Amino acid sequence: MEYSKKNLISAAVAVVLCVPMGAWATNGYFAHGYGIKAKGMGGAGVAYSQDALAAATNPAGMVMVGNRVDFGLEAFMPDRAAQSNFGPSPNSGSGDWYEGNETKLFYIPEFGYNRMINSTMAVGVSVYGNGGMNTDYKEGIYSSNPLGLNDQSGTGINLEQLFIAPTFSMKINEQHSFGVSLNLAYQRFEATGLSDFCGFTDPGGPAGCADGTDGLSEQGTDSSTGWGVRVGWVGKLNEMISLGATYQSETKMSKFDKYDQLFAEQGSFNIPANYALGIAIHPTPKTTVALDIEVIKYGDIKSIANPNNGWSGGILGSDNGPGFGWDDMTVYKLGVQHQINNDLILRAGFNYGGQPISESETQFNVIAPGIVEKHLTLGGTWTLANGGELSGYYMHAFEETVKGDSPANPQDAGHGNLRMSQDAIGIAYGWKF
Repeated sequence: MEYSKKNLISAAVAVVLCVPMGAWATNGYFAHGYGIKAKGMGGAGVAYSQDALAAATNPAGMVMVGNRVDFGLEAFMPDRAAQSNFGPSPNSGSGDWYEGNETKLFYIPEFGYNRMINSTMAVGVSVYGNGGMNTDYKEGIYSSNPLGLNDQSGTGINLEQLFIAPTFSMKINEQHSFGVSLNLAYQRFEATGLSDFCGFTDPGGPAGCADGTDGLSEQGTDSSTGWGVRVGWVGKLNEMISLGATYQSETKMSKFDKYDQLFAEQGSFNIPANYALGIAIHPTPKTTVALDIEVIKYGDIKSIANPNNGWSGGILGSDNGPGFGWDDMTVYKLGVQHQINNDLILRAGFNYGGQPISESETQFNVIAPGIVEKHLTLGGTWTLANGGELSGYYMHAFEETVKGDSPANPQDAGHGNLRMSQDAIGIAYGWKF
């Protein structure tokens, strides 16, 4: 039995590492939560850990979940669109909406393993998709723009991020625990249909832009690696209330060399720092209410935060080159869980984060419309006869629209409107040992 479990664990890790990660955008481009159980509660989990994916939210929680293995799979279905006078009918004033949904379905695996060293210390690893973004327009949505290069190819980007987080956690005493994770990060990126921005680059730069694509678009998939740390604390005030806090450092990543004329600082794309506070309240032995408040520091990453200066300023790929103009984001995650009987637990949650894109920065964000704000989640866990736990969840992100403040001026960064909504469903299996 022990041998078969080890084989299953090895197979689960291999699947998570080898299956292409889906790309999504919920809280900006971060996931709304980590682990199927937490996702069913709106992503809340800083002060309430339930499985071996806890390190993705707060590593201090790993020592509380005991010996266990969890693996799951999520199907993510975003609906993204943009309205612009670019495209097949340039400057027509028709305001046609272009659907960015040529790729409609993404699969996101996850895996967690935790083992108690003794009654107060644990080691584990959580493997999960940190975040991402995908748009896939059939049309060359930027074609016939003022640069006049008329790129008629499909337009879009694909950004995917994977974290592998070895974790150590320990109980300082009966009330307090502490944890630390080493976040080993891998990300990959591809862009198509952006060669019309060639005139907005530096022809004398590292890669040049003589054919409209070098270092900017149609370079295939590029990847980068890096690392950072996450630390966390959980404190139990009494039998009813627990508090939690966590901080993740900025994850320093190697550069996307193939896209050094697209991202600021010659292809730099670090993963932003974030921190969160949480509270979990148990009004009855069978009911838990959890609330997290998280801040994501998008504004510290130049390639994400630098304003898109339109056609009149800045050089793509330079140290202070145009980015996507994203602001920092504050996210509120509220979840409730109730145990119906010994075998069934039900969950619900709501996640809200004010989207990070201003009306003056819509043009470049046609390819990165991370604008959804309100997420409703439902979930549950069924304990099987063999002691295993089968969990599932559903998420709907309500449609959000951002209208650019300069719709009549295609040379301005506020030209274009964005629209997005999302649905996701996930399932996971876990067991204690």
